Amino acid sequence: MTRKITGPSATSSIDGSLAHSREQTLETLLSAAHALIFDCDGTLLKTPDLYTVGWQYAFKKTGLDMDAGWYHERAGMSEHVLMDAFEAEKNMVLDRDRTVRDLRQYILENIHSVQEISKVASIARAKHRHMPMAVASGGSRQIVLASLEASGLLPLFDAIVTIDDVEHAKPAPDLFLEAASRLKTLPEACLVFEDSAQGLQAAANAGMTAIDVAVI
Repeated sequence: MTRKITGPSATSSIDGSLAHSREQTLETLLSAAHALIFDCDGTLLKTPDLYTVGWQYAFKKTGLDMDAGWYHERAGMSEHVLMDAFEAEKNMVLDRDRTVRDLRQYILENIHSVQEISKVASIARAKHRHMPMAVASGGSRQIVLASLEASGLLPLFDAIVTIDDVEHAKPAPDLFLEAASRLKTLPEACLVFEDSAQGLQAAANAGMTAIDVAVI
């Protein structure tokens, strides 16, 4: 079940009531959870802009242009899923090994610029050592580990699951189910933090409660 802690507001008093309601809902969900699972890019870390330029760099090396808006509509997709979409859009076939190599090179060279998303990272810090926590990301292990290490968040988590560990990318439930297994927690007892439509659907497909971090 996906929970969106949001709602319309018309006055400052209503805004305050809604904010209080959201905090209560979040605290209720956190209290009920036995384990927390976080997406990485766009959830814990402000990486979409870095990935936008990284993909543009990688595609440019093959003589192709990518519009930033096109990527942002697909942010959060795993590398090969995004390349599927790009090939379909351009009606061509990429040299995928080269494209992935160029993308990852750019990301790793600029990883120092990655910043955390404080409203989500603060939850992870508050729950560190109080309940098991994992990251479940559609990114590569190489990039996810480097990003979490650069941001200082890596030590907070008991397990890191990436696309390299499963067969199917989000919206399939594989990443979240593998994270729950490593945390030794039933899927229905896990609370997921996500920012993308495919990630929220993946959590629902895994039978987990999910929070859209855009409305925290």
